[in-house]
Amino acid sequence: MNTWIELLQIILPSLLTAGVILFIVREFFKAEEKRRDAEIKKQLSSQITPMKIQAYERMIIFLERLNPNSLVLRVNKHNMTNRQLHHALIQTIKQEYEHNLSQQLFISSGAWELIKTAKEETIKLINIAYSKVPPDNSSNELSLTIINAANSLDKKLPHEIALEYLKKEASYFL
Repeated sequence: MNTWIELLQIILPSLLTAGVILFIVREFFKAEEKRRDAEIKKQLSSQITPMKIQAYERMIIFLERLNPNSLVLRVNKHNMTNRQLHHALIQTIKQEYEHNLSQQLFISSGAWELIKTAKEETIKLINIAYSKVPPDNSSNELSLTIINAANSLDKKLPHEIALEYLKKEASYFL
């Protein structure tokens, strides 16, 4: 029985010491992993922030170009018919939107939804105006109808709402 007690007196402190060392080593590795993760996040943030700002810049430019007044003035060419202008306007909007699709990776989902809504509502405005004019008449008629429709709305245009939202969000990065 004495040998068991002597054996316990040797083994028990050894086990206790090994347990404490194991605990300390495990905590050290956890702290080291947290420190490494924080360092990686900091490096990624410093690389991603400029890309986020660039995404906001590009989407603001898209929304400015989506303004029905500037869109009509930019796309309308001499000797176009209403049908040609209608087609060119819709194509321009779709192409610019598709060109900027990847930017949704860097902006909030709320901002992206407003951008999509602005695009869709602008197309709807153009389609409604087009339905009110003869297709083969001069494109100036459709241009004026679109501009008048945009200016006669009592509320803000969807692209203006999206612009305000994007500018507010982008200000967090500056």
